[in-house]
Amino acid sequence: MNQGPDHEPHRPREPRVSVIVPTRNEARNLEIVLPAVAAVRPAVHEVLVVDGNSKDGTIETARRVLPDVRIVRQTRKGKGNAMACGFAAATGDVLVMFDADGSADPQEIPRFVQALIEGADFAKGSRFTKGGGSDDITLLRKSGNAGLNLVANTLFGTRYTDLCYGYNAFWADILPQLELPPVDLPPHPDDGMYWGDGFEIETVLNCRVATAGFSITEVPSVEKERMFGETNLRTFADGTRVLRTLASERRRAGREDQAPAAKRTNGVNVAHPAPSAAVGGPPAVPSERRRPAPQPANVDVPTLPPHRPQPAPQPAAHDRRGQGVDGVGVPGRGAAGPAHDGTGRPEQTRVRYAWREEAS
Repeated sequence: MNQGPDHEPHRPREPRVSVIVPTRNEARNLEIVLPAVAAVRPAVHEVLVVDGNSKDGTIETARRVLPDVRIVRQTRKGKGNAMACGFAAATGDVLVMFDADGSADPQEIPRFVQALIEGADFAKGSRFTKGGGSDDITLLRKSGNAGLNLVANTLFGTRYTDLCYGYNAFWADILPQLELPPVDLPPHPDDGMYWGDGFEIETVLNCRVATAGFSITEVPSVEKERMFGETNLRTFADGTRVLRTLASERRRAGREDQAPAAKRTNGVNVAHPAPSAAVGGPPAVPSERRRPAPQPANVDVPTLPPHRPQPAPQPAAHDRRGQGVDGVGVPGRGAAGPAHDGTGRPEQTRVRYAWREEAS
């Protein structure tokens, strides 16, 4: 489902920012991370800690160090489900994905927000643009990331420099078009996970914003070392899952290219049900995922308002329907879907670098 060329959302110049922090046994890290997020200026609108059944007092710690924190209990398991629950509960205009382990710098949040204000739909953190870096990545993981990056750029016509980085931000109004598994689905049979519920969430988002023709800006970011605890990242297993995700999302994009034109409502296409996954592929999500995900029932906060406020117009200079911005864009696809050059491969999706920074 793609945003039509005649529909440009009205967005505020001073958006309310929601920071979503997925957690599982991160109490020691939250003692440092949450006050640092709260100290960001201009101040964020809300911080949501999405907890996956922690046993170390994560929720109690969060409430102690940040009394106005919003606690969301995820409905299934996996980082992707935690993120989806946080997205569904958030009330801000901008959603920021923020890890709880201390590897992300809260002082970079204004950079991401500024990139969105300047015209991007999706602001993607990158450790490999000028101004970015990492104190944590190993040579093996860096090499694997480079290989996966090349595959993604070949399949989707993008110019990503850092596919496997989870520090991202985007306008909340694009969330329905990302079509994540609804948070109110029952647990997956056999204790499995729906596609998008796991660590593949960052790759899924990167692929879907490209397929939808959204404007993407890469923001330089410096990754720090995890402060306490051990990472859940498994280099080979998770790398294989990312590669599988790229193949799955490319097939999904191909099905959307071949599908008949959908009915249009206010310039936004109405989605059609997703075909079943091929044998051996990722589990299919029921067609109900085409609806915007409802707020989980177990959020420890009042019910969300039914509508988001209507913000001010977006600057006309940032038009994702063709030319790049400030000389750093590349020819993009139309908002109605991916374009092709006759070879069966997609044309390049516009990915620009914040503040004219180029890839390192």
